[in-house]
Amino acid sequence: QPPSPPRPAGAVRLCVSDPARRLSAAQLAFLRDAGARALEALRPAGPGGEVRARIIGDREMADLHARTLGDPATTDVLTFDLAGEPSAPLDVDLALCADEARRQASARGGAVEHELLLYLVHGALHCMGFDDRDDAGARAMHQKEDEVLRAVGVGPVFAPPGAGARP
Repeated sequence: QPPSPPRPAGAVRLCVSDPARRLSAAQLAFLRDAGARALEALRPAGPGGEVRARIIGDREMADLHARTLGDPATTDVLTFDLAGEPSAPLDVDLALCADEARRQASARGGAVEHELLLYLVHGALHCMGFDDRDDAGARAMHQKEDEVLRAVGVGPVFAPPGAGARP
């Protein structure tokens, strides 16, 4: 990805890499553009920062998941919050699994790039103090995801309208 132009103070810089070219050029461009807009929607008056997202496949995700959390299964997104404090500027590394996004998009009748955008927003929310380990936290997190995805013109991805109630 070419260097981004300087952003105003408080802005969040997004760097998305897809070294194995798992996405089409159009999908990658969408993810970069919508992802940047989603992060701005999340942190309009915040201290800014940087989010780095790497698109990977099942094998790399399963290996990373095993090494970091002791679970050898693949997963959708892994978040590495290097800032460690929700009020600090974002300093985040995200691993986004394209293979899982393809499976979920197919099951939900959605687009892979929308699913990956959901994973990006989900990971950023974890760094902003959201936690989905219990039902109340999951509801709050999913509500915020939907709000942000609507703000960028995508709408709910996890449970699109008409798909039934979300947890």
